[in-house]
Amino acid sequence: MDRITERTSPPARPPGATSPAGPAGPTGPSSPSGPTSPSRKERQPTLISSVQRALRLLEAVGGFLQGATAKQLARAAGLPLGTTYHLLRTLTHEGYLRRADGRFYYGEAVDGIGRADDRQSERFDLRARMERLRDDLGAAVYFALYRDGEVSVVDVAAGPHQPAVEPWADFRATAHAHAIGQCLLGQLPEEARRDHLARHPPVGLTPSTLAEESTVLRRLAGLRPTMPVIERQEYALGTVCAAVPITVGSVVATMALSLPVAQADRLTAAAGHLRRSVGAMTPSFVL
Repeated sequence: MDRITERTSPPARPPGATSPAGPAGPTGPSSPSGPTSPSRKERQPTLISSVQRALRLLEAVGGFLQGATAKQLARAAGLPLGTTYHLLRTLTHEGYLRRADGRFYYGEAVDGIGRADDRQSERFDLRARMERLRDDLGAAVYFALYRDGEVSVVDVAAGPHQPAVEPWADFRATAHAHAIGQCLLGQLPEEARRDHLARHPPVGLTPSTLAEESTVLRRLAGLRPTMPVIERQEYALGTVCAAVPITVGSVVATMALSLPVAQADRLTAAAGHLRRSVGAMTPSFVL
């Protein structure tokens, strides 16, 4: 490893005193001449040898279609048997390997790494669809989920001519007021709705906001499962919104749009377009 030399500051000089070499010129303190000192050379990255050995073991497992014993893997990876046992125990505990009849195979965690690339591709695909919708609708487009008991806005496709709603109040705590939250809560069982409103009691954000829990619950119960949820200036003055429910298995999701109130006459038609477009989407990456 490189040795780092500690630099210490020179002793302070009385005000007005000059350095032994005289006052600094217009270009400031001079730099040492000659080749760059070793301490300034680009250092090699620090590598963790235990991680390298673990990765070599994982690669070695792929060379055995019927699984491999610890001794086989040690030879294939070029590692001491004792080190191999320790690494195999850790990798098995973390789910990257599984052991059956004395042989090691890839575990579920490795499958998850493989699926991550697919999920990332699906995310890019979803983003591209949202951007096309934004351009087709002339409106900002949102994708959100209800997970772990909270509203989560996953992505927003906006632009200079399709501005997104300014989140001036916490979206998680104001689900009763905006189309995204109403659409998500509307897909939940009544008990889950009550639980959410107990944790985030409704409050009046604008003159149009429903702020009574009983009124909010009645509204949510009256939402139709496949129809857009329309919201006009309940979350933010000057903005109208619509959200379309998306249910994939047990996942609760929504695609939504927002428009300036000056374009409110376009809201119903835009919501219908959004509903038809979302019907062809299956965001499997949320599963």
